[in-house]
Amino acid sequence: MNEIRIDALLPAEMAARAEYLGVRKAEMPFLKMFMLSILAGAFIALGAIFATTIGAGGMSVAAADGTVAFNTGLPYGITRLLMGLVFCLGLILVVVGGAELFTGNNLIVMAWANGKVSGGALLRNWVIVYLGNFVGSIGTAVLMFLTRQYTFGANSVGITALKIGVAKVDLTFLQAIALGILCNALVCMAVWLTYSARSTIDKIFAVLFPITAFVAAGFEHSIANMYFIPYALFIKNFDPSFVTAVGDKVTHLDLLTWPAFFVNNLIPVTIGNIIGGAVLVAAAYWAIFLRSEKPQ
Repeated sequence: MNEIRIDALLPAEMAARAEYLGVRKAEMPFLKMFMLSILAGAFIALGAIFATTIGAGGMSVAAADGTVAFNTGLPYGITRLLMGLVFCLGLILVVVGGAELFTGNNLIVMAWANGKVSGGALLRNWVIVYLGNFVGSIGTAVLMFLTRQYTFGANSVGITALKIGVAKVDLTFLQAIALGILCNALVCMAVWLTYSARSTIDKIFAVLFPITAFVAAGFEHSIANMYFIPYALFIKNFDPSFVTAVGDKVTHLDLLTWPAFFVNNLIPVTIGNIIGGAVLVAAAYWAIFLRSEKPQ
């Protein structure tokens, strides 16, 4: 009879699993890889939608004069904690539902470093998955803009979306890289921990704390930002009446532009994400568990 094990895999077994999955991901046919990448972009965007809505906080209350005011009443840290918890939806959908996420795929470096995946195959995966994630994220942002959900909660969801977008493009280049490094170190640790899992519940719990931590701390995730910033840009550029109504509640809205999205955020954050995931997590665990097994 085959032995049935319910205990979690040990780190050395996790490393072998990471290597095996890295090879499978690198060898995936183009169309399948691209479609799964689009799904991952949409899944992360769904987590971002959830976080933006929760970040709006509080509830609408009627003032004495009949106007509607909005009051959160929650401390900054508690709001960030809640946003982090609900953002976990994105990676849970990726890991359990099955999808290809660029930041998590930085772990393919373990298979590459052990000689099981070529440099070309690694870069092919990263480029295809990154572009697919972009398509899924932008597509979800367009769909969300059409829903006008940003007007919910007395416009508080839209105000929060605009504030998030402005804050992200107002980072310095070095700051964005550093925040990206820390973010993907935690994201890849979350994916790494799922390699120990024997069940769906194991995977979900493995994701919760690392992902909540990066969101609560304000770290930067390139794929999430493919939703957050374009969504804010769509609101700013295509609903001027909304911007006029809430503009006094969002400072420095002029900073929110498409060039700023790419130059101030997406490019440096992507660089940071690669360093955090490929070097601090993948290379570190390869050196610890797989280096001695590399074919001579």
